[in-house]
Amino acid sequence: MTPEQITLVKTSWSKVIPIKNQAATLFYERLFSLDPPLQKLFSGDMTEQGEKLMVTISTVVASLDKLDLILPVVQDLGRRHLDYGVKDKDYDNVGAALLWTLEQGLGDDFTAKVKQAWTEAYGLLATAMIDAAKEAKPA
Repeated sequence: MTPEQITLVKTSWSKVIPIKNQAATLFYERLFSLDPPLQKLFSGDMTEQGEKLMVTISTVVASLDKLDLILPVVQDLGRRHLDYGVKDKDYDNVGAALLWTLEQGLGDDFTAKVKQAWTEAYGLLATAMIDAAKEAKPA
């Protein structure tokens, strides 16, 4: 990611934080509308799950300029998602739901450059998670 993209992600995320609870709800509603079977992977309190999601995204966004520090955590998350039953293809719907949620939350501030920056960030992180999960799979 370029420094400009990192700044765009950080700046746009700071605008989502005030509506984080609504954003989490929008995200999961969109995710489950894109792929209803994914809902079975979530058995707990969705409000709590949404809070965890927002904390995780906030942590990753804050660390985008220090990827070497956050990458092992992201990879571990990918390995844990494998245990939950997440498949490689599920990451596409998660990315689509994330971008849609950002568009809803940011409105006119969700410019083409912001979308591209988030697409780049999500692609980088999703690839790290998928690769880590593949490496962890028993042969």
